[in-house]
Amino acid sequence: MTTTGEEDAAAGTGLWWWARWRSAVLDGVLALASAAECGAEGVPFARDAGVPVSVGVVFGVLAGSMLLMRRKWPIAVVLVSIAITPAQMGFLLSIVGLYTLAAAELPRRIIVALAGMSFVGTMIVTFVRLHQDMARGELTLGNWFVPFASIATSLGLTAPPLLLGLYVGARRRLMESLRERADSLERELQLLAERAEERAQWARGEERTRIAREMHDVVAHRVSLMVVHAAALQAVARKDPEKAVKNAALVGDMGRQALTELREMLGVLRAGDGVERRETDVPLAAVGAAAAAAASRAAVEDASGEGPCLSELDELVGQSAAAGMVVDLSVEGRARAYAAEVEQTAYRVVQEALTNVHKHAGGAKTYVRLAHRVSEIAMQVENEPPPEAAAVPAARLPSGGNGLLGMRERVLALGGVFVSGPTDAGGFRVSAVIPAA
Repeated sequence: MTTTGEEDAAAGTGLWWWARWRSAVLDGVLALASAAECGAEGVPFARDAGVPVSVGVVFGVLAGSMLLMRRKWPIAVVLVSIAITPAQMGFLLSIVGLYTLAAAELPRRIIVALAGMSFVGTMIVTFVRLHQDMARGELTLGNWFVPFASIATSLGLTAPPLLLGLYVGARRRLMESLRERADSLERELQLLAERAEERAQWARGEERTRIAREMHDVVAHRVSLMVVHAAALQAVARKDPEKAVKNAALVGDMGRQALTELREMLGVLRAGDGVERRETDVPLAAVGAAAAAAASRAAVEDASGEGPCLSELDELVGQSAAAGMVVDLSVEGRARAYAAEVEQTAYRVVQEALTNVHKHAGGAKTYVRLAHRVSEIAMQVENEPPPEAAAVPAARLPSGGNGLLGMRERVLALGGVFVSGPTDAGGFRVSAVIPAA
């Protein structure tokens, strides 16, 4: 976990305004050196000014000690160095003060103004001193040397610390910006990981719901027909042995088909678990879970081949007719190929609607209508009220209440419309319209 400069400062255990002890020690050493320099330079200053030497030394020590405040008040340090420039003292104070001022986060105009004042003050003092030396005959160079030496000395004492301070300040701000960006990126990655985990949980929930719906659609219809045939077999076993044998063969065939489909579904679930275990080895567990869900979905589709299609609708209706249901199938429009998910959804809607008729309206006449339109396919399964005295005893089929919900979810997922409800005549109607695209 990275930390910003502000956090480092807040976490520091230094003295007063220093974030760290080593910074305080460094400033203390610099202040002692500056005080010693200014105190030594205070001796000639006191002689030239005609004051006691002790006064000049104390003045120099106090002025040089201002370097201790350079991190807290860099402007004050530079102003003091400018003020004592005429006394020809405080060179270390001026150099370090300008560096600290340029490196500090201060408005650029203040830095330029104070640096200019320091440059001008140093140049004037140097010019005056050199001119006095030439007047006394201590220097015998030409008149050009005084301004040249004044400007060169001022630049040498002002430009290097100023430029170095600007560079260090810019680098410090760059590092601070990089730390803040690193913190921001780390927070964003944490948020993305949390959202990925939420999406993975949602995907797992959707996968469980989809598999449950698939198993319901695949198995419930065949098991319902098996129960109906078993009830019919019980009713005709003694009266019509030949029909009983036929019904028993149908029950056996449907049971084997149901078992085959169950094995395929369970095999897909085991394969999906294996995929998820392998994927969770990836550092981002959420991505692995989402990939496992997608792999499981693809495996379900692969296990069932291409899935049921509308061309198998006659066989589906024939199975219900063989179970004793009177079914009327009518198809309008010209049949054509649709996308696999469209044909599977249409097939499942009809299959589940017929299953509901077996469960709740045994013996009722049922109408299955399929219409191929220009941009959509429509289907309707409607049954009449069940007869009051059915020839076959009630099969007593259990109902989980998820059939209509599953049909609605399938149709709405493809952008279609699903409507179901009782009819005025006492029967029940299931209607769905699915876009062909």
